Amino acid sequence: MGAVKEFRTHGTEEFHDNELRPITSARLFSGHSETTAYPGGDQAERAFEEIIGNSPALESVLEQVERVASTDSTVLIQGETGTGKELIARAIHNISPRRGRALIKLNCAAIPLDLLESELFGHEKGAFTGAIAQKIGRFEMADKGTLFLDEVGDIPPALQPKLLRVLQEQQFERLGSGRTHQVDVRLIAATNRDLAGMVAQKEFRSDLYYRLNVFPISLPPLRERRKDIPALVEHFVEIFSRRMRRDIRYVPPETMAAFSSYHWPGNIRELQNLVERAVILAQDGVLPNPLPTSVVFMAPSPSAGTMFANAEPPEPMTLRDSERALILRALQKSGWRIAGHKGAAAKLGLNRSTLQFRMKKLGIERTISGG
Repeated sequence: MGAVKEFRTHGTEEFHDNELRPITSARLFSGHSETTAYPGGDQAERAFEEIIGNSPALESVLEQVERVASTDSTVLIQGETGTGKELIARAIHNISPRRGRALIKLNCAAIPLDLLESELFGHEKGAFTGAIAQKIGRFEMADKGTLFLDEVGDIPPALQPKLLRVLQEQQFERLGSGRTHQVDVRLIAATNRDLAGMVAQKEFRSDLYYRLNVFPISLPPLRERRKDIPALVEHFVEIFSRRMRRDIRYVPPETMAAFSSYHWPGNIRELQNLVERAVILAQDGVLPNPLPTSVVFMAPSPSAGTMFANAEPPEPMTLRDSERALILRALQKSGWRIAGHKGAAAKLGLNRSTLQFRMKKLGIERTISGG
C-alpha cells in the first residue's frame, strides 16, 4: 500500500493491567511511509501525512484515492459524519495534476437555500435585493482547480439541474447575467446521506446522482477500523498536549482499551473531541478515560446496531462529572484503597495527596483502608 503513514503502535491486548502506555513524540512519529509507483509519489506521501492508520479498511480507501487522483473524474465520497471526508478530498487534490491550483470548498448544508445558487455560480450587482456588488461563485473560483462540495445531498431540487449542467458542460451563468462562463473544474462531492435512497424517494435527481457517482469512495466508520484507534489517540494527544502545553506521557491500558472498544457514533471527530477533554482532565502526565461510565462496551458484531445499553447514546457529561466518575471507578476497583501499588492513586497515575485533594474537592467520601 502506498503512502500510508504507518505508526509503530501496539494493540491494547499487549499491555497488562499494571502497565502504562508511554507517549513520546519520537515514538509517535517513528513510523515509515511506503512509496508507490504513482508518478509524484513524494506528493502522495505528503498528502497522506494527516491520514492516520494502516488498517485494511483505510488502506483500501487510499488505494482508490491513488487510482482516481490522476484523472479529472468526479468523485463522490460517502460516509458517516466525522469519518474524514474532507481529508480524503484534500488528499485527492494534493496528488492530482491540479495540485498547483486552488482547492475551493463549500458546505452546502451551511448555506441558506436562497443564497446557495449565488455561492455556487456568483451574481451580478443588482441581481436581487441586497446584491450591492458583483460576486464570484465557487465554480469560477475553482477554475483549473478542484471544487469540494460537502453535504451535496442538501442541494435543493430546484438547483440540481443547474449543478448537473455545469458538471456536464462546464458552463454556467451568474445570477442576473446572460453571459455564459466556461470553466475547467474537477468536482469532488461528499455526503453522509443515502443518495440512492433519495433518488428512489424522488428527493434527488437520478441524472445528477449518476453524474456525481462516477467514482464512489465509501469511508469506513471508526468502529470498522479499530486497529487505527491507538495511533489516532496518540496523534490527537500529541496535538492537544502541545496546544495546551500539557506534558502527557502515558495512556493507561484501561483507557486505551475503552477507546478501542467504544462504538464511536461520531467517528473520528468524536474521538478527537474526547481526547481533547481527556488532555484537559489529565494530571501527572497520565491520560484519563473521558468516556461516560454508563457506556456499555462490547465486542463489535456485524448484526449489532448499537453498543449502548439503550438505543439512545448517553447524554454528554460535564468535565467535573467525568473526573468524578473516573476516580470513583478506580476507587471501586481498588476496594477503596488509596495508597500502595494496587491502590486507586497508582491506577490513576496520581500521588496519594493529589488524589485525596481531588476526592475532597469532588465530594467523594467513604471509609477507606490503606491510608
